[in-house]
Amino acid sequence: MSLLCDLQINLDNESTFFVNQDLMSEYSGFLKKLIKQSNKKKKNHKNSRIIIQIQDFPGGPDGFELVSRFCYSNGRGISINVSNVSILYCSSLFLEMTEILCSSNLSFQTEKFLEGMFYWSWNDIVSCLKSCEQVFFHADSYGLVDKLVFGVLAKIAQNSDMSQVFASSSTSSSASASSMSPETAKNRSDSDKKSTSRSFSCKTSNEWWFDDMSTLGPKIIEKLIKSLGAFDENNDSLVLTRFLLHYLKTKVHNKSNSKLEYSGLANTAVQGVIFAAKTAFSCRKIFWVLRVLSGFSISKESRTGLERVIGEMLDQATLDDLLIPTGGKRDKGFYDVDLVVRLLKVFVRNCSTEEEDESLRMRRMGKLIDEYLREISPDQNLKVSKFLEVAESLPDSARDWFDGLFRAIDIYLESHPNLSSEDRTKLCRCLNYKKLTLEICKQLAKNPKIPPNIAVQALKSQQLSNEALPHSREDKTKLSKIRNSRKYVEEKPILVRLKGFEMSDKVVDGFKDDIRVNLERRHWNKVMDHSEKNCKEKKSEVVSRLVRHGHTHSSSNFPRLC
Repeated sequence: MSLLCDLQINLDNESTFFVNQDLMSEYSGFLKKLIKQSNKKKKNHKNSRIIIQIQDFPGGPDGFELVSRFCYSNGRGISINVSNVSILYCSSLFLEMTEILCSSNLSFQTEKFLEGMFYWSWNDIVSCLKSCEQVFFHADSYGLVDKLVFGVLAKIAQNSDMSQVFASSSTSSSASASSMSPETAKNRSDSDKKSTSRSFSCKTSNEWWFDDMSTLGPKIIEKLIKSLGAFDENNDSLVLTRFLLHYLKTKVHNKSNSKLEYSGLANTAVQGVIFAAKTAFSCRKIFWVLRVLSGFSISKESRTGLERVIGEMLDQATLDDLLIPTGGKRDKGFYDVDLVVRLLKVFVRNCSTEEEDESLRMRRMGKLIDEYLREISPDQNLKVSKFLEVAESLPDSARDWFDGLFRAIDIYLESHPNLSSEDRTKLCRCLNYKKLTLEICKQLAKNPKIPPNIAVQALKSQQLSNEALPHSREDKTKLSKIRNSRKYVEEKPILVRLKGFEMSDKVVDGFKDDIRVNLERRHWNKVMDHSEKNCKEKKSEVVSRLVRHGHTHSSSNFPRLC
């Protein structure tokens, strides 16, 4: 009599099963062949135990245990359900448990169970797909994944407008349907409550399946997208794009997942966003897409395309949109300044200032960048070169006044007290002194952190710009409004700080009214001879007072006040 357990099966050199070889051979053609081969090699040891090594068995030890129970119970020891049918189906094909060996074998029973797939509930199909993940390689090679994906699409089609799922973004972005999930059709009020907590990408009726499908692994989702012919550059469906964004959002904080597994899906989502950007996504949402998908190793082409789309509508962005962290690279600064520079280059390249609308966009962009620079200036790792790179990315026409940019420079100098004189001078090169208001020019001249030569240069440049007076009535009206808004009449005269020389307020107070008149004439009158005459008189009086106070500087070194 043969041994009761005369067959030893080692799975991946980790698990061992002792079974009866005659019983297993009755159901498995694969084991029958191996046993027959082993018996030929051991003619002189008929009663010895046969050892068989099996690698990559579907489902591992759990799968083989289910198969063993099936064989030992004469095909009636297990109950096939949506949770184990994937493992049993793959195991039966792996072990060749066909009808040739016995009727109603495991392969026959699993195939018969799968034939009723179209009568399953939505949750059953999703559950079965989920179970395929542990045997994905075999399930995919045996065609089981394709069958289940087709079943999922059939369920979606029964409860959605599939013309919108397959349609391109341009046609589906404005359409809507009124269907619901088959599992929640009887609980309408409950589903309505849940829908309010979903993300923006899962709110319309065609997207009821997003949350359930988000529980599946990336390989199965990739299989589904490919079956629709919308993978990578072929994606032009808005619904699929929204699903992928919703799906990837749920995987961002999952540290157990390898982000490389999602790169194909992330690139597919990017292509869909690029295709439908101008009609279906706001600038803020595309910034959100960039933040989320950057962590999934998207290709260089996808990133470039996404940045191009953002750059073309960058004037719609807000300060919060631009403040994107570098992602741990603190030596390069807290915020990703290089990204903003690339976006600005795209914006400038696509914005023509000749048209009035484009000019408004450019000025709106100038205000935003000045705010951005003021926000990032306190960063101790922000280099002067990076600050200038952002500031100089826009043309002068983007700023009516450079007051906002000067405030950003002032904050930077305050936050970087150890900056060399050369760097401080270099930092001020992005200023257009002719576009500084009188108030800001006064602050610049008094600011001890500004090099003296910069203060003098700013005053000289502003004086030259003021000589070009308005000729047309419209220009005069415009400048008159600016003058009134800045309250030039009430301003004190500019005080210049030079090396070894300071002009005190006491010296100037006695000539406050006369110098104020001279400043008004310098800005708004063409008759300069009279102004020059008064200016020289006041200069001589100031110099004489300075001599009495012990200052020996000549009048040639005295700054021009008019």
